[in-house]
Amino acid sequence: MRADNLTLMTDLYELTMMQGYFENSMDQLVVFDAFYRTNPYDGGYAVSCGLQHVIEYIKNLHFTYEDIEYLRSLNIFTKEFLEYLAGFHFTGSIWAIPEGTVMFPREPMLKVIAPIMEAQLIEPAILNMMNHESLIATKASRVVRAARGDAVMEFGLRRAQGPDAGIYGARAAVIGGCAGTSNVLTGELFGVPVLGTHAHSWIMSFPSEYEAFKAYAKLYPNNCTLLVDTYDVLDSGVPNAIRVFKEMRDKGIKLTRYGIRIDSGDLAYLSKRAYQMLAEAGFEDATICASSDLDEFLIQSLKEQDAKINQWGVGTNLVTSKGWPAFGGVYKLAAIRNKGETEFTPKIKLSENSEKITNPGNKKIYRIYDKETGKVRADLICLEDEVFTEDMDIRIFDPIETWKKTKFRAGTFTLREILVPVFENGTCVYDDHATTMELRERCMKEIGTLWDETRRFTNPHQVYVDLSDKLYAIKSSLLEEMSSDAQN
Repeated sequence: MRADNLTLMTDLYELTMMQGYFENSMDQLVVFDAFYRTNPYDGGYAVSCGLQHVIEYIKNLHFTYEDIEYLRSLNIFTKEFLEYLAGFHFTGSIWAIPEGTVMFPREPMLKVIAPIMEAQLIEPAILNMMNHESLIATKASRVVRAARGDAVMEFGLRRAQGPDAGIYGARAAVIGGCAGTSNVLTGELFGVPVLGTHAHSWIMSFPSEYEAFKAYAKLYPNNCTLLVDTYDVLDSGVPNAIRVFKEMRDKGIKLTRYGIRIDSGDLAYLSKRAYQMLAEAGFEDATICASSDLDEFLIQSLKEQDAKINQWGVGTNLVTSKGWPAFGGVYKLAAIRNKGETEFTPKIKLSENSEKITNPGNKKIYRIYDKETGKVRADLICLEDEVFTEDMDIRIFDPIETWKKTKFRAGTFTLREILVPVFENGTCVYDDHATTMELRERCMKEIGTLWDETRRFTNPHQVYVDLSDKLYAIKSSLLEEMSSDAQN
């Protein structure tokens, strides 16, 4: 990651609240949870992404001289508060769900335990990074699933909403399952394969399509994918590609990575006819790549039509997250510990919408897997001091529709805590040094732990995310207490 100083990438009200805490000598230790309420695309899961970006942001968190002078120019901050900011650094702790891991609504994807001023400042940047990158990783995982094992290439740089969206969106897409990206800077920064063919302008700049193909094949004989839809796919593009492939074969060039790309028209019909023509000429193993405003639903449809496409270039609709513009992650206060106290006091946010009522307390998450299949059965949110083991029965229930209950008998399941330490007392302790391509493999395995019913695109089964009895009792007590206070 680039070591950018993004300290001022925060909302003004975070700084004005910080000054209020400072002036009132409020130095409580607090717990904030970052979570989301609804799976993107009305799907059955999301993919955690953006944590590495958050780590670099926290490591480089400091106010420069120029930052302080700019804040001074706003004429709303005191000299004493600005002096405090000049020496600011993060001293708190962070837990998070590792990148490439599947996650579900209402559970913390990241938890901050820090002095209130520190925890407040970092809210916008954390949400910005994890919301965007988790959204694109989730979209990519859906597109890759639709492709049923075919390679998917991320081609979205020119349509991304700005440079960072293009760079980090491409990384997220690879973590979500894409085989590589057209974005060369992403390739350099994160060690992912860079992929691509050529544009229509290459064809148009030569006297003929055949000459353009021939020149390209001469330059890249071992990576020769020819764009065949500049003029006419079946009457010109494919015949000229076949002519060039024959010439290469006749010269003794071993055709390994070669094929055609179709970027417009009826992709199902054109791919079938192109495959027939290629096969009749002895090139049945040629790759047929499709692009042209693809998403998971169009790819799924083309698969159902038996399109002869085995490689997909997906750009705009992936990197801009067609159909779901924002991830919807939020950052809410869950507990406070005042100076001199040893225990956190749980805090809760009320709402007339039950889905928006927060879960109080300092929490952790157990993921429950079916022992026989390895599939996810449920996630259990509990308090940090609670311990669950595989040799005990576990009963869970829906925290909203409480009559919905499930019992897991000892020996029939495995457990895994999915929040891991990232920072402890200001020091990064995260020891996951997985490369981006290794995170991609992790994500593919994680998707494999979901039941098919959860992975389907339409009306998927929602994985249970339930509360422990102890956490539910605290939440109920707080709700009752606040209701009583309101009536009085």
